[in-house]
Amino acid sequence: MEDDDRPAGTERPVAEVTERPVAEVTELPRPANAPLTGAVTDPADGGAPSTGRALVPVPDPEPGIDEPPSPRTGDVDEWGRSEHMRAIARRLYDPVYRKWFRAEWEGLEKIPSDGGALLVANHAAAIPSDAPVIMHGIETELHRPVYGLADNFFREVPVVGTLWSRLGGLPAHPDNAYRLLHDQKQLVLVFPEGTKGPAKLYGERYQLRRFGRGGFVEIAMRAGVPVIPIAVVGAEESMPTVVRVPHLASLIGVPYLPITANMLAMGPLGVVGYFPAKFKLRVLDPVHFDVPASQERYSKSRVMEESEAIRDRIQTALYDMLRHRRSVWFG
Repeated sequence: MEDDDRPAGTERPVAEVTERPVAEVTELPRPANAPLTGAVTDPADGGAPSTGRALVPVPDPEPGIDEPPSPRTGDVDEWGRSEHMRAIARRLYDPVYRKWFRAEWEGLEKIPSDGGALLVANHAAAIPSDAPVIMHGIETELHRPVYGLADNFFREVPVVGTLWSRLGGLPAHPDNAYRLLHDQKQLVLVFPEGTKGPAKLYGERYQLRRFGRGGFVEIAMRAGVPVIPIAVVGAEESMPTVVRVPHLASLIGVPYLPITANMLAMGPLGVVGYFPAKFKLRVLDPVHFDVPASQERYSKSRVMEESEAIRDRIQTALYDMLRHRRSVWFG
């Protein structure tokens, strides 16, 4: 979720979500050679776990039983996420993740195999490359779905907004995060730097911006879940911003408008093409808060204190990872 500096007490509009009945579901078919963990294997890959595995059960009524029409269309859940679309995305993105970015994790076991948790990471690249890497890595390695919270701006962009929803993205509103974390026990990914992270110039790389007003800490406290910090190295170099064009950005109504090194090096392809920077991700120890859940208010000073402590932990981890990095391209 991307925090902002709006005045205290002012909230973004609540995305209206309709309660839907939960249909009884049946377990997805499992091939005879599938491991007991439930990961579907792909024979073409020699029995390796398939990136097309469904992470969220899809309603499948028992044969011969007449049921009233469900308001849920296909496999799209109440948040707009489609497991079918995620499976396609995992299959298409896997070569980018493994061959182009060569993502390497440290401490992945610190992310729980069940229960809610708020994942918090540094944010970078003109078109952020960190979110898909984090979501893909956790979904393929831990076989847990990840919901990403982002600014409402992305939801309002035609086509992009719908695609983002189908792939597990939704507006960054506290009520959305609370329901996912507390009620549905899901993993939720947020970027407290907001758009200030991707808008950084190359000379400002790996220097974390303010974490807003610490709203992510308050959400974790309300939901009664831990915050799990993740330090990401590689995103800054995958699409570095050389120049910002603020006046034009204001004119067309976007948070920032960058000119990137990718555009200068690759021309039109550089608008969406990333450099093959080596990604390294370090999962830090979970942060637990010894406070009662589901309270209306929490101490603002405590929230800000915890937020700054988490920011400092990620910043320290980034500096340590950069000291030990031999090459931008080879890690």
